[in-house]
Amino acid sequence: MADLPPFIADPVRPEFAKSPLSGAYEHGEFGAIGGTGPGVVLLERFGIAIAEVASWRGSEAKIRNAIRQACGLSLKTAPGSGTIKGEKSAFNIAPRRWLVSGGEPALAAALDTAVAGHGTVTDLGHGRTVIRIDGEKSRWVLAKIFAVDLADEALARGNGLATAHHDISARIQRVGPNAFDVYVFRSFARSFWHLLCRSSEEVGYRVE
Repeated sequence: MADLPPFIADPVRPEFAKSPLSGAYEHGEFGAIGGTGPGVVLLERFGIAIAEVASWRGSEAKIRNAIRQACGLSLKTAPGSGTIKGEKSAFNIAPRRWLVSGGEPALAAALDTAVAGHGTVTDLGHGRTVIRIDGEKSRWVLAKIFAVDLADEALARGNGLATAHHDISARIQRVGPNAFDVYVFRSFARSFWHLLCRSSEEVGYRVE
């Protein structure tokens, strides 16, 4: 049987793509806005490139090196460890698996070339939605939804984790002092967005 060529989906083209939050994403300030402004800021990172990279057993170091070659991101070996460089980021989401995002639209193709048979690359740009929550009350809001520890001591900047809220699977990466990127399935994005907005009303929120 002849070897099948690798399949890499066409990069998401923002000029043609439509957000799953279309019709529900409204800019402005909502909820109990205090004298110091909203407690959190919400933002959909629409149209960014997203890929999952998985390593064959024993090839973990080669995959980390491939991610560095393709994206300029140096990864550590600890579970959940990650890194951020500009708009690009990567973090470990499971044994021998990493979630990589940002950079050029052809991210998955670049990673596939660098991986060179030491693992697999799955383009997730069409199937995931990324929502960023930032602000002094970001942990307070996320704690209403996810039973995970997001304190500084538990989740350093760049690191991430996998969790879920009922049927909504999520990957969370800390990207700033009080900022977190939440990755959810596109089909659950609208439900999660409504949940996040309702959870933010108590502290007030701004949608950018």
